[in-house]
Amino acid sequence: MRFLSIYKSAETGLPPTREEMAMMGKLIEDGMKAGYLVSVEGCLPSATGARIRRSGGTVTVTDGPFTEAKEVIGGFALLQASSKEEAIDYVKQFLQVAGDGECELRQVFEADQSAGA
Repeated sequence: MRFLSIYKSAETGLPPTREEMAMMGKLIEDGMKAGYLVSVEGCLPSATGARIRRSGGTVTVTDGPFTEAKEVIGGFALLQASSKEEAIDYVKQFLQVAGDGECELRQVFEADQSAGA
């Protein structure tokens, strides 16, 4: 099973330290070698982003930064796990390195899941 982990945290505007980058680099390298980490990416600050919303047939675009948000998406990881519990364990390991914040964990739909429905 594959799971998408979406990391949300307060946006400080400060880049990670060299030590933080080294610790995250090791976690990523270990996860890739072990085969549970399929893909991982960090996001640039929300000031470089935009929110696009469609409501009642009208589309609006709001440029960042998103100052009204207490937390913003800081990155994501695609995980390979045999169960939700195993994926949760991987996310806990990530948060030990990343620090304060939260991850939303969602199982990724796969075509063979719809065969039994």
